[in-house]
Amino acid sequence: MAELAPNEHVNVVVQEEEVSSPWKEAWKTFRKNKIALVGAAIVLFFIVIAIAAPLIAPEGINEQKLEVEERLQPPSSEHWFGTDDFGRDIFSRVIYGARISLWVGFFSVVGSVIIGSLLGILAGYYGRWVDTIISRLFDIMLAFPSILLAIAVVAVLGPSLQNALIAIAIINVPNFGRLIRSKVLSVKQEEYVMAAKAIGMSDARILFHHILPNSMAPIIVQGTLAIATAIIEAAALGFLGLGAEAPTPEWGKMLADSRAYLIQAPWTMIFPGLAIMLTVLGFNLMGDGLRDALDPRMKN
Repeated sequence: MAELAPNEHVNVVVQEEEVSSPWKEAWKTFRKNKIALVGAAIVLFFIVIAIAAPLIAPEGINEQKLEVEERLQPPSSEHWFGTDDFGRDIFSRVIYGARISLWVGFFSVVGSVIIGSLLGILAGYYGRWVDTIISRLFDIMLAFPSILLAIAVVAVLGPSLQNALIAIAIINVPNFGRLIRSKVLSVKQEEYVMAAKAIGMSDARILFHHILPNSMAPIIVQGTLAIATAIIEAAALGFLGLGAEAPTPEWGKMLADSRAYLIQAPWTMIFPGLAIMLTVLGFNLMGDGLRDALDPRMKN
């Protein structure tokens, strides 16, 4: 029995190594990055206040005050962020604005990921004329500045929050498409993909069961960073009057409505601007941490 002890020890070591996975290693690396954890905490904070907005907001988002003295009030114990030109509580509107900005950022990126990944997979896997057509389409879209392309899309569809979401999703498709295409070009040369082709596995099964799951890491990183960009783009469209319409408490729209009171009541612009800055900062810090954790080239 004494001779079996070393083998048992080897088996235990092997089992422990098998339990460990790249995702667990990435999580360990991410937890060690303090700055990334700060970014994740900021993102989680805004997600929580967005979900609990009805419980946190002291007033309704469109509750106007008829008294003139209630309008453009500075921050106080009654109105933490002050009031706007209609006497509405800015604190309540900023909280509800988190719902809109996160909603636009998340779903626009989801749309970009779905469409961009599908086109990128087809271009990278099949190559030849399919790759040429899709790649040239991406090049044409990338030839325009993103905000100008978004403005053009909204101008065609009409100004609204939903159309702004669609425009942001469209302009980010090439970024995800080119990213997944480059990943597919390398993954499809792996031995397990060659073996799947050799046994007669269908292209659809190879793409969605072998290639796509092994290409998710860069998509996750890019998606996290893209949410921050999408929030800025949604705010820019709202500021230009092409996004959310009044009285929707969207942060970019709140900035646009407060331009005339920058000197008289600067708090009407400061707090929506800080909300945009902190949310984008949180996603960028978290995205950088995910990149360091998931990209093998960033590891020592």
